[in-house]
Amino acid sequence: MPSPEPQVAAFADLDARTLHDLLRLRVDVFVVEQECAYPEIDGRDVEPGTRHVWLAHDGVPVAYLRILADPGGVARIGRVVVAPAVRGGGHAGRLMDLALAEVGDRPCVLDAQSHLVGFYARYGFAASGPEYVEDGIPHIPMRRHR
Repeated sequence: MPSPEPQVAAFADLDARTLHDLLRLRVDVFVVEQECAYPEIDGRDVEPGTRHVWLAHDGVPVAYLRILADPGGVARIGRVVVAPAVRGGGHAGRLMDLALAEVGDRPCVLDAQSHLVGFYARYGFAASGPEYVEDGIPHIPMRRHR
């Protein structure tokens, strides 16, 4: 498979099909695969400062994350997801590179699933608080300073 194409868009710039496909990827992994019944569509996708970042193959999203604008100029990376069929191909790393280029010099935070702390550490993130459990999955808050 050729390398998936990177995309970055605000909510207002997403067409209906792309929005559907992005939400489906998130629900398929976070709600169905990880068996977490939670409000995946939380209202933050539509905020003016939110950026949707994804990789698409033949127009279909295969990896995704979103960047939220938190108070105080802090960027929040979340909903990092890679479709099961393409895991292990470096797509999460490509997404992080794209996201951090988009974030620039702003401080950046995320809530990592605990088993992924080492992955995020490679991008300059460090634990910023104690481990907590959300929807049955251990997480660790992390912060990256620039």
